[in-house]
Amino acid sequence: MVAVVLGTGGSVVSDALLPYEAFARASGFFVYTVAGQRRPVPLSGGLRAVPEHTFDTAPEPDVVVVPAVVHREQALEGWLRGAAGRGAYVLGVCAGAEVVAGAGLLAGRRATSFWQRLGALRRGFPGTTWIAGERFVEDDRILTTAGVTSGLAGSLRLIELLAGRAEAIRIGQEVSYRDWTPGTSTRIPGQSLAVADLPYAMNAAFPWLRPTVGIGLTDGAGEIDVAAAFETYAGTSFTARAVPIAGRSAVTTRHGLLLIALPTGPGADRGGRQPAADDASLDRLIVLDAGHAGAELTAWGADRGLDITAPNAGRRPEEFAFDPLLRDLAEHADRATARTTAKFTEHPAGHLDLTGAAWPWRSTLLGLAALTLAVGIGMLPNLIRSKMLSRRLEVVRPAIGCRSPEGTPG
Repeated sequence: MVAVVLGTGGSVVSDALLPYEAFARASGFFVYTVAGQRRPVPLSGGLRAVPEHTFDTAPEPDVVVVPAVVHREQALEGWLRGAAGRGAYVLGVCAGAEVVAGAGLLAGRRATSFWQRLGALRRGFPGTTWIAGERFVEDDRILTTAGVTSGLAGSLRLIELLAGRAEAIRIGQEVSYRDWTPGTSTRIPGQSLAVADLPYAMNAAFPWLRPTVGIGLTDGAGEIDVAAAFETYAGTSFTARAVPIAGRSAVTTRHGLLLIALPTGPGADRGGRQPAADDASLDRLIVLDAGHAGAELTAWGADRGLDITAPNAGRRPEEFAFDPLLRDLAEHADRATARTTAKFTEHPAGHLDLTGAAWPWRSTLLGLAALTLAVGIGMLPNLIRSKMLSRRLEVVRPAIGCRSPEGTPG
């Protein structure tokens, strides 16, 4: 049994869905999602998922996957602590290591996390030895990973431990993941913030005028493909507002995860009780399934004159799910943002041939406008005082000028 924990307030989509598909593909594993309540919970990038279990109803897990969550939750950490105490393996993905540490499971241990979070984790949990430059760190039954896509490497390592190296290699090959292979080094280049990362900050700080992109979902969609789309276009790049679109208000992924979407078909509620796809004011439609299942979504988008992209249509067999999406991001946004997105998802993209604008001019111009406005507002009090003084002098000067030196009317 593999439990993928979802935070009630939200979780990082790739942290949860990449391990979900990896374990679901492997022989002998049953995967389920669990959260504090059995109602739709948000995933980063604009997606929502329905957990299969609550902490009260979940089967006893052998492995618990912990993604980065928006807010630490006592119920989640308590359940995790109990599962680990009964011998479950724990996989803390990316900043999910903070949840694992908060549950008291990393005291006196070695661990890693997303490179940008390591400084804060060292300050917050000094009893843990935090290690940079590793795809994952293994300490007894607790395994923590670097950022985002590294959760897939951690999953393959646990599959190797529990089902054998051949099975782990098979899964890695099936999903075309080549950033780590069982039996190879876990070392990765150390990362730090650089000037080249400005697109990440600019796009996050100035979201105005960004397009709304529909992500077309179909029953049977791969969880990794879905996660890659929402991560690339919205969750990490912040270049678009991503909206899940489907023929019905809910779709079931390849391995049974229930996702909520805006419906295009008969499930759309025109009475106003439930938003429909036509209410989303889309600028573009991304159709993940280039085959028959995506044809209805393509036709729906064409009827509305939308710019339709099927990034996976030209995807080569050896390419990982993020590769065609990063190319599309570079083409429709810019190359700098695509490279930064690859860095912040810890997926090497040096092999990709990226075309498109060099820089995110939309967010840059908005930033310059905001700076100009801020400077103007900062100068406004002095300008007002100057104008008021000038007006007072204008009132006083006529009175001064109409009198003779003796003070009598001239």
